[in-house]
Amino acid sequence: MSPQMRIVFMGTPDFASASLKSLVENNFNVVGVITAPDRPAGRGQKIKYSSVKAYALEQDLKILQPEKLKNTSFISDLENFRADLFVVVAFRMLPKVVWAMPSKGTINLHASLLPNYRGAAPINWAVIHGEKETGVTTFFIEENIDSGNIIFQKKINIYEDDTAGIIHDKLMYIGSELVCKTINAIENNHAPNVPQINETVSQAPKIFKADCKVLWSENAIDIHNKIRGLSPYPTAWTKINKDKTLKLFKSTYENTNHNLEIGKVVISNNKELKVAANDGFVHIHELQLSGKKRMKTADFLRGYNFEDIILQ
Repeated sequence: MSPQMRIVFMGTPDFASASLKSLVENNFNVVGVITAPDRPAGRGQKIKYSSVKAYALEQDLKILQPEKLKNTSFISDLENFRADLFVVVAFRMLPKVVWAMPSKGTINLHASLLPNYRGAAPINWAVIHGEKETGVTTFFIEENIDSGNIIFQKKINIYEDDTAGIIHDKLMYIGSELVCKTINAIENNHAPNVPQINETVSQAPKIFKADCKVLWSENAIDIHNKIRGLSPYPTAWTKINKDKTLKLFKSTYENTNHNLEIGKVVISNNKELKVAANDGFVHIHELQLSGKKRMKTADFLRGYNFEDIILQ
């Protein structure tokens, strides 16, 4: 592959660093990396680099970390890269002054099969909604978010017990391969450029804490999908009492008639836990009490009495 096309990469988390690594290992000419500013994190509030910055430092790549993407000094520094193409993976929404800069355009890797699941949390919402397949899409960035012309897509299956974390890792790696394929096609002037069809598309808005609360009055399969769609992050949760919450990471479900109060906890053999839902039960296999560590249910029940509990 000719290394002549100059590329600036923009991204922040693990999902993005996999693509940057793929570009470097495949000898693409990455002339600069744009990532989030360093932030304090954890209980000690120590300064933490983004995953993309950590890898870029290892590779001795030029790094910019702008607070504001319209800042004149940042725009000037960006222009100095003389990039032919910007590659964006899990980064911020770009102003037009940025994405319109390179001669070959700006491409984005999105973790859904566009036009479905446009927005900030496509992996979570696809699993929450019980989709049977998802994938990754590369497209040219335009004015409206996630609406530009499609270049390539790659599908994967979502199995019944897949969590958002499992799908994230699968898409991270096939996405990194698709980015390389896309850049090769652009450099060789063979890239598809297919407009999105916008009729009745599903959305993937940012998820807030309130969205993660389990409603036990829903059907068991919907609760199960919510738990796995939010696992391991941002995590489904339920209230035990006024000051205690329970995070839920892994579940299965059964459909059966019962006459128990919705949210009633049922313990079997002091190692299995299920909760009454609208049309059956949700079995909880991994959970975390506020202030404690994540545990398998059998281990959790050795130290916590769940008699006569109704989850809210």
